[in-house]
Amino acid sequence: MATLPTAADVADAARMIASVARRTPLVSSPELDALTGARVFLKAESLQRTGSFKFRGAYNRLARIPEDRKAIGVVAMSSGNHAQGVATAAQLLGIRATILMPKDSPQLKRDRTAAAGAEVVLFDREKDDRVAMANALAAERGAIVVPPYDDFYIMAGQGTAGREIVDDLTAQGLSPDTVLVCCSGGGLLAGVALAVHERAPKAKVYSVEPEGFDDHARSFEAGERLGNTKLSGSLCDGLLAQMPGELTFAINKPHVAGGLVVSEDEVKRAVAFAFRELKLVVEPSGAVPLAALLAGRIDVKGQVVAAVISGGNVDPAVFAKMVG
Repeated sequence: MATLPTAADVADAARMIASVARRTPLVSSPELDALTGARVFLKAESLQRTGSFKFRGAYNRLARIPEDRKAIGVVAMSSGNHAQGVATAAQLLGIRATILMPKDSPQLKRDRTAAAGAEVVLFDREKDDRVAMANALAAERGAIVVPPYDDFYIMAGQGTAGREIVDDLTAQGLSPDTVLVCCSGGGLLAGVALAVHERAPKAKVYSVEPEGFDDHARSFEAGERLGNTKLSGSLCDGLLAQMPGELTFAINKPHVAGGLVVSEDEVKRAVAFAFRELKLVVEPSGAVPLAALLAGRIDVKGQVVAAVISGGNVDPAVFAKMVG
């Protein structure tokens, strides 16, 4: 088993990214508190550089590449947010980036990845093996593969969002009782769980996933990694990993209290609520924790709750339909 990051590595990542990443706010709302009976704080990573939390891990990973190896470049695979995070981090660090993206990823995410200077290579989510493609391309070019979640520095970097949550709640004299995190491969969940449990060990951390892609919820119940039968077909395009990561699950299994699952209609309502009541543009994948709260998937009455709104990179036409 590879070495796993600890809370100390999250703290180290926070120092590494401090000069480039945004410290995103905790957003609260009287309406949301009234609906849930809790004090709810949303970590607005939709306001992060590149529009999602992914920049944190990407920069932390790429910044660790030795100077003498930066010229060989990196290869990453992503439906969009990891792609933009890697592309922007690479641009800042002077590293060539090639990103494999599924053909059905939102055009906005593909365009912004290319605009950050990365070469975009498209693949078919249903037919192609993206890992094999990335490894072959990296081998051909002598480049470094930057995974979307199963990586020591990626997980540590994503955990800085959780570290900021606890810091900002502590400054208000509060400590989280429940933390909700959207989940694809589990890198954000792992990093946040490490950071939260360092200083709030009694907090309960939950994964949140869309119906049909609830591999974490089922894996936590079974005590082992289980996969999804489908590879595509969800509005939450950023949450379609086939199964939990090997390294992420090793961290999440002892740290996570369980998994919550939401429907697409609940996700749509959450996106609309965030826009109307909070004035936040949230992509469907980033809205699943809010959807779980609004749908009452978990009883949080009387608690202090933190939920990570992971990104805001939503296709304008799709967004207009949900909020119109």
